[in-house]
Amino acid sequence: MIKVITYGTYDLLHYGHIRLLERAKALGDYLIVGITADSFDRARGKINVQQSLIERIEAVKATGIADEIIVEEYEGQKIDDIKRYNIDIFTVGSDWKGHFDYLNEFCKVIYLDRTQGISSSELRAEKRELKMGLIGESIILNKFERESKFVNGVKIVGVCMQDDTDFSENMRNLPLITNDINELLDAVDAVFIISHPTKHYHHIRQALEKGKHVLCESPIVMTIEEWNELKELAEQKGCVLMESIKTAYSMAYSRLLLLLKGGVIGKVVSVDATCTSMSELMMKKGRNLTGTWNSICSWGPTALLPILQILGTEYNQMHIYSHMNESEDNFDLFTKISFSYPHAVASIKVGMGVKSEGELIISGTEGYIYVPAPWWKTDYFEVRYENPANNKRYFYQLEGEGIRYEMVSFLKTIETHKDFSCIETIVTKEIIKIIEDYNKRKNFTLI
Repeated sequence: MIKVITYGTYDLLHYGHIRLLERAKALGDYLIVGITADSFDRARGKINVQQSLIERIEAVKATGIADEIIVEEYEGQKIDDIKRYNIDIFTVGSDWKGHFDYLNEFCKVIYLDRTQGISSSELRAEKRELKMGLIGESIILNKFERESKFVNGVKIVGVCMQDDTDFSENMRNLPLITNDINELLDAVDAVFIISHPTKHYHHIRQALEKGKHVLCESPIVMTIEEWNELKELAEQKGCVLMESIKTAYSMAYSRLLLLLKGGVIGKVVSVDATCTSMSELMMKKGRNLTGTWNSICSWGPTALLPILQILGTEYNQMHIYSHMNESEDNFDLFTKISFSYPHAVASIKVGMGVKSEGELIISGTEGYIYVPAPWWKTDYFEVRYENPANNKRYFYQLEGEGIRYEMVSFLKTIETHKDFSCIETIVTKEIIKIIEDYNKRKNFTLI
């Protein structure tokens, strides 16, 4: 019996897939189809897969062509599978020609011509062409524009400049560059906003009133009242309003949360997160800091994210300690927030004028997780125990600091009317509440 194996994602299964599977089956007597797992697709940079692994498996199974279906989960698995299943022929589409020649050492390799004029990527792009505009004052807009090129169906068509940010050449070459937000909104379906936090409410409201979807950098607004008002408006207009914290879309961070839920370090009793940076402040040394993001807005949402997602939002007590800039009433050079939960404690340290190690430490009854600086864009963390021999390191590829994955989630939410955000609404509201407490000097001590 001649055994044949082939691999693919098989997203939005179409005639081209079926034809390729039929021709693969014709090469032998028994066909094994390897379907790539979601995590493996992401590790390979294939981030805009529309269907879940189960849906893709069921679609291939329904064709009746495959004699056996397996899941591809890691780099190098093809060699393992060829040996394990005694494969005679490995086959894949001709667009991979030469890429898998190394497998000739283990079996025969055959590249099959693909059906012309059809592909999952083309179907995804045709399915949705979202015209996006950018609003703000940060160089992160340059990153957002660059990362959009990795997501099918997204087209950045313009930017509304809020200051003299040093935009990239690609940004300067966008079809529309304006200082008029209404001009931008008339040309797009959705916007990404990273203007000063005090302007978020007005910019979001303008976008929603024109029926545009919104992805906005956290803190999304400054008060719970503003949030409730905008959320209601978004629902009335049938628009998506989503908070942006790119760390939430990092593969390492999401895997860390899953491990914690599985009890890898027992019961969590402490979470401590630190985020500091001084570059922007140092560049403005001696200048008026009005208009600059203060520490609590720049870093607070990111530092709060793991605490609120791991321990929840039902803490007993919270206290804020801030060291302020002498010439700016609301510019905290450094802020520490301490939390007390029924069975745990937590703290964040954030600073634009004080430097500290930007690490994340999660302590449990059986061990702890250490995420080195800068933890908010890490591709690596360690689970550590009393016996060092039991320690384990985890490595996950990080592409684009999570921005491209965040963009895919935003698009899928728009397209499916289901929430694909990695940040729960209750967490978004709690971040807003804490920022509001800071601004009202509630549970506040000046240091």
